[in-house]
Amino acid sequence: MSQPIALIADSTCDLPPEWVERYGILIVPQTIIFGQEVFLDGIDMTAEAFYARLERSGEHPTSSQPPPEAFLRAFQTAAEQGAREAITFVVSSHMSGTYQSALRAAAESPIPVHVVDSCNNSMGMGWQVMAAARARERGGDVAAMLEAARKVREVMVYYVALDTLAYLHQGGRIGAAARLLGSIIQIKPLVYVKPSDGTVAASIPARSRAGVIENLFREFFKHVDTTRPLHIAVLHNACLADAEALAQRVQATYHPQELIIRPASPTLGVHTGPRAIALCGYAEPA
Repeated sequence: MSQPIALIADSTCDLPPEWVERYGILIVPQTIIFGQEVFLDGIDMTAEAFYARLERSGEHPTSSQPPPEAFLRAFQTAAEQGAREAITFVVSSHMSGTYQSALRAAAESPIPVHVVDSCNNSMGMGWQVMAAARARERGGDVAAMLEAARKVREVMVYYVALDTLAYLHQGGRIGAAARLLGSIIQIKPLVYVKPSDGTVAASIPARSRAGVIENLFREFFKHVDTTRPLHIAVLHNACLADAEALAQRVQATYHPQELIIRPASPTLGVHTGPRAIALCGYAEPA
């Protein structure tokens, strides 16, 4: 779809494919590495294939941000499609070097590019992209699109319930002592993303999966204005049944304007591991 203002995002945005197609969003893939094997997220490896291999093999994969060349190709494609400007959303700069890659590519782009640090990941970024896309659809210019995304970014709420501490430990996110303590008392962590700077903080853990999912539900809705129209994504790492049950509860209790279920990007699964489940969304600003 030719647009005067192109929208580009890295593959951690977890947008539904039909939205990507409808709004003509260009996706720049992150890289997933299993030993000596390298895969492009969403191109060489789907989320479903990633989580199946993660549980089957016991390997601990790593990830790598797109090189500047990957973003530059996206900018060139946008220009060839008739875009005069582009807005690029990327995963939090506190989580990845993707922001720097995009900035380096923007300096060589054939069209002006506005690189936005989403201060988030997954649909925490995806909802911002959608806000910009819908502003563009209403006839908004670059300033209107960026402002729409900013308003959503500032009120984003994103909580993730983990099934294990092992992947945080292996990825260097926690120390060995914390991992040992967690394995002894079977802690199920709950974490959230701070929308102010895109860092991750701990919330209320539990000693059972049911307990941590309950905490996830309560903490998420404690921080969302439920009197406003809600846009919510239920994200999961290969635990669709749990995600569907959680989505049914969300729908029955709060009746959001939009409610989607999405598998989380393999890039995120590298650190969160199998069976993680999350709520990510926002209340429309007044």
